[in-house]
Amino acid sequence: MNLITIENITKSYGDKAILDNISLGINDGDKIGIIGINGTGKTTLLKIIAGVDECDEGKITTSNELKMEYLFQNPDYNPENTVLEQVFKGNSKEMMILREYENILEKVNFGDTSLSEKLIKLQEQIDSLNLWQMESEAKMILTKLGIYDFGKKMGKLSGGQRKRVFLAAALIRPSNLLILDEPTNHMDNDTIDWLEGYLNSRKGALLMITHDRYFLDRVTNRIVEVSDGVLYNYEGNYSLYVEKKLEREEQKVSEQRKKENLYRNELKWIRRGAKARSTKQKARIDRFEKLKDSMEKISDDKLELSVVGTRLGNKIIEINDISKSYEKDLIKDFTYTLLRNDRIGIIGPNGAGKSTLMDIISGKTKPDKGTVEIGDTVKIGYFSQETYDIDGSMRVIDYVKEIAEYLPLSNGDRISASDMLERFLFAPEKQYTPISKLSGGERKRLYLLNVLMSSPNVLLFDEPTNDLDIATLTVLEDFLDKFNGPVMTVSHDRYFVDRTCNKIFAYEGEGEIEIIHGNYSDYSIWKEENKRINDVPVEVKVEKKGKPSKERTLKFSYNEQKEFDEIDDVIAGLEDRVADIDKEIEKCVTDYVRLQELTDEKEEVKKQLDEKYERWTYLNELAEKIDEQKKH
Repeated sequence: MNLITIENITKSYGDKAILDNISLGINDGDKIGIIGINGTGKTTLLKIIAGVDECDEGKITTSNELKMEYLFQNPDYNPENTVLEQVFKGNSKEMMILREYENILEKVNFGDTSLSEKLIKLQEQIDSLNLWQMESEAKMILTKLGIYDFGKKMGKLSGGQRKRVFLAAALIRPSNLLILDEPTNHMDNDTIDWLEGYLNSRKGALLMITHDRYFLDRVTNRIVEVSDGVLYNYEGNYSLYVEKKLEREEQKVSEQRKKENLYRNELKWIRRGAKARSTKQKARIDRFEKLKDSMEKISDDKLELSVVGTRLGNKIIEINDISKSYEKDLIKDFTYTLLRNDRIGIIGPNGAGKSTLMDIISGKTKPDKGTVEIGDTVKIGYFSQETYDIDGSMRVIDYVKEIAEYLPLSNGDRISASDMLERFLFAPEKQYTPISKLSGGERKRLYLLNVLMSSPNVLLFDEPTNDLDIATLTVLEDFLDKFNGPVMTVSHDRYFVDRTCNKIFAYEGEGEIEIIHGNYSDYSIWKEENKRINDVPVEVKVEKKGKPSKERTLKFSYNEQKEFDEIDDVIAGLEDRVADIDKEIEKCVTDYVRLQELTDEKEEVKKQLDEKYERWTYLNELAEKIDEQKKH
């Protein structure tokens, strides 16, 4: 059944058409993900479909059966409303009864017996309308979303908590078209996993904007890309979209090259002195002019951003036995030495202390005990959730040039601020726009670029993926591939952590941080293995009060045990390879090309060997302590 159809919709702001003569149909059962660069009109499209914004031109046709619910990015709310009052806010009969019931129930619980008779009548109405399930579901959803105090005032909640209350309200209200704008922002991984399952089992259509690629993969059956005011429709989930888009772009390149070949042939004909002596020749000249106007530049050259940071010495960052508490333990007795090739993902529930760890490392916050030692050559680039305050009157290009006009590359070239802006999806005409005209996502993208332009050699990212579009995330991932220094990232974007990280710091409760070697998928396997072995969820496997913290840490994790069992053989293999390379080098001292290849390979193998030596030392020291503990 078709629920809503938009036809030939146009929407402009000033001279710029955000949506240009676009059409879209939504059917019952569609689960549509809207993607595109920030500022291209995704939220505008949702608002027009939801009826909270008007188009300049076009037609919208809705089914008589349509019941729509829309989660805004920044909904209005009354700070004096309780959580349940906000969830049950609405003009439907069901919402008004439930809201009144919860309000009176609270007063009766506080001793106002005069309302008992009214409460009984409301209970009878709830019985007749079968609304108990709705109330129960609302409380279940709030609990799953991490909201436990249903009587707390909205004004007392954090921004992330309010967003989850609004999401709960959208989920419980009866609708056959649910529209969600960035539902996963500020959610931890367990909550996102739950939401995936809920939306997959929910009946009705879904239309949403999200930049979480795993979420898109697991929930959607259709992708709509917004680009330059045009919609591109793809059947299937995000993975299928990537394949089909690649095919479309390859086809576009192929067609353009054919056009370029035709253009070159026609240009030769024109240069030979073609004159419009006949109608046929005149038509050919006209076709050449139209062909010339339609030409697009196709380039095979991909900008490789291997940026030269400040030289990094042997000592980078040493975290020595730090602890930090705010009413509860956030970090307890944590020690770690940062390595040059570390790509660390920091994960855990909201409020666990992930941002606190980043603030301590960057020097913004002091630990209650312990020290953080920073090497003399370290230059930290810190992308914080809270510290970017940009002067809205500045132009985009001037904001970046304040940091640096050029960025040196490892090949000896340098890239200008303007070229870096283009690389981060700010077209030349956009670079002279006042920052106040940018969307929230565009501002965050600009702040990210500002951090990278300072030529850091250590990067700290606190939730860089919130509000960033997929195209920007891809650019950032490519940048990090070439970055020659350690990176620490707090992120709930599982795809980003999988793509960029080789170690995980996992917050496991009561200030304990577990170190897992691998990416997010490896962490998930480790977590499941621990559940299986201990027959309890990892989240509740915490120390009992009064138990010394070292008892908790003196054991191998599953991955560490596996690594300990194999590391001697791995080291022996790497040492053998270095010896073999040395022998090969002796045989080809006059073959300079092969000599360079062997030298590069030896350097890479020795880097791997140095890291394995470090791991061998750590694992064997831990094994000795475990043995000592068993003896006692």
